[in-house]
Amino acid sequence: MEVDDLLAEAATLIFPHFNEDQAWQLGTMLVAMAQARNLGVVINIRTANRTLFHASLPGSAALNDNWARRKSNTCMMFAESSLLVGARNRAKGQTLADAGLDQADYADHGGAVPICVTGVGMVAVVTVSGLPQRDDHALVVEGITNRIRALL
Repeated sequence: MEVDDLLAEAATLIFPHFNEDQAWQLGTMLVAMAQARNLGVVINIRTANRTLFHASLPGSAALNDNWARRKSNTCMMFAESSLLVGARNRAKGQTLADAGLDQADYADHGGAVPICVTGVGMVAVVTVSGLPQRDDHALVVEGITNRIRALL
């Protein structure tokens, strides 16, 4: 996906409200989706200061937890999906290191998407790790889209 496509997509991913119960609903929905597709992924939902949901499904590895942490940190830092940050960096010929960010703690690969609330902005991040980056991103977007539809 190109930068403009990712920006347009992000504009549609706005929750009317979000809390711990919504994190549980979204997380368990993503787990069910991943299990139905036999996907070995890590699913993480967190705010800036605490984890709201975490699951490591069969087939995932400790490395996926680390990737989820790094992608989530990037999303938190830029308040944009990690795939969008990466697409923008590639378009500019830059890396996260150009922004002074250590690759041990940040990754601009797809899979982390901000949870935004109408009138509030970003309140949390949902991250999937274990698939190719565009597939990680697509699974998160599908889950967010389904959850928002359930709330409307």
